Amino acid sequence: MLSPAAWGPGRLSRDALTARRATRRTFLRQAAGMAAIGLMPGLSRRALAAARGNRKLDIVKIDRTTVKLPFREIPARNMDREIPHWRYSEIVEVTLRNGQAGFGETLLYYTWGATEDNDVRRALGANAVEIMWDDELGAGLQMALFDAVARSLEVPVHALLGKQVYQRTPLSWWNIDTSPEDMVAECREALKQGYLAYKTKGRPWFDLWAMVEQTVKVVPENFKIDMDFNDTLLTAPKAIPILKELEKYPQIGIYESPIFQTDIAGNQAIRAATRVPIAFHYGRPDAKIVITKEVCDGFVIGGGASRILERGTVAAMADMPFWLQIVGTDISAAWSLHFGGVLSHATWPAVNCHQLFAHRLLTEPIEVAGGTAAVPQRPGLGFELNRDMVEKFRVEKPPRRPEPKRLIRTTWPDGRELLVSNTGEVNFMLNLFRQPGLPYFERGVHTELVPNDGSAKWQEMYERGLKPQVVKR
Repeated sequence: MLSPAAWGPGRLSRDALTARRATRRTFLRQAAGMAAIGLMPGLSRRALAAARGNRKLDIVKIDRTTVKLPFREIPARNMDREIPHWRYSEIVEVTLRNGQAGFGETLLYYTWGATEDNDVRRALGANAVEIMWDDELGAGLQMALFDAVARSLEVPVHALLGKQVYQRTPLSWWNIDTSPEDMVAECREALKQGYLAYKTKGRPWFDLWAMVEQTVKVVPENFKIDMDFNDTLLTAPKAIPILKELEKYPQIGIYESPIFQTDIAGNQAIRAATRVPIAFHYGRPDAKIVITKEVCDGFVIGGGASRILERGTVAAMADMPFWLQIVGTDISAAWSLHFGGVLSHATWPAVNCHQLFAHRLLTEPIEVAGGTAAVPQRPGLGFELNRDMVEKFRVEKPPRRPEPKRLIRTTWPDGRELLVSNTGEVNFMLNLFRQPGLPYFERGVHTELVPNDGSAKWQEMYERGLKPQVVKR
């Protein structure tokens, strides 16, 4: 296994990536029956066994509160195009028989698993230690159980997850695809707050070249830009010239899912053509295929506690780095820090997206310096819930994902225009551009949300956008 020093600040050099390939080739021979090795808890088995039998750790109360947390200005105008519903989080608070409480959160409409009424019913009365590893409980409830148990045992959450291997863990600033001007402003702010990585989206409806060219002028070379294409480069022959153009900037750090992850040969060709590491969402295709066929350089790993540790263990066995993608407010970011402390290969900057929001739900900020944040050492999550903010932004839980009418206009310098209206799909714009036939990545393209002014003209444009076609203005 490579030492953390070989990665630098959460990065793998191309030499290090090459040196690791022999490890991948022997992965299948070594992997059988080994995944559980990385799941040894930080506490002794005796201590955990005693906790399982302790009736004082039974769950006696579960409270759930929905909040609608406003975005900052720049994220707001960009998130509102496709995913305005990220404003909604559910705060889950658990009380144990010993009087100890813990809290967690679910980003309601973007999560690996939301806590449902049935999850609450089966958790009440159960021993928290016995059920906290059950990912089916959903994000908020599982997080709250770990917090409550760790506080009861007077240890930080990471002591329940495994042996601490890092005192600090890298974090990334995140924003959805934006105009070049907004990206420059966000990267300036990220750098000001101590971050050295910025993850965003590469999209054919924004000028990718301008986004990068303008940003690299205002950030140092050790500030890395990680670009998630979500398959929109479509094929290796189309993707490679663009990726090669961008890689000339030292700030370009990682490419995520440039083309469809199931295109094994195409992704192998991209890996061979670029110096930039390629990241895949873990599990598409199966990890054994990805590792043995050397399709990518590292992973994106998220989900519940059990799944994260299992997948992080496989990544470590294959000697492949990954970033943790545990998305929500600063509550989720605090939870993520504990996994970053115990997972040896969580060396790419974690993506938590809490920088989107205008307010904190923790009483203290997560301080970032030199691109990293300290792994908490206080009991539980290591932070306290900001109840004033929870009360201020408390709302009724929507009966379903909010879906306000949205109209998106994309224009090109030669006078072409495309109107796209929301269809009920979360990724309605992305899914459209994953199909062939629409304009590919071009210079000068720009996209904006057309405000709904209630006029007949806006409604007529919205109707046209339901059947999107590129037209000449």
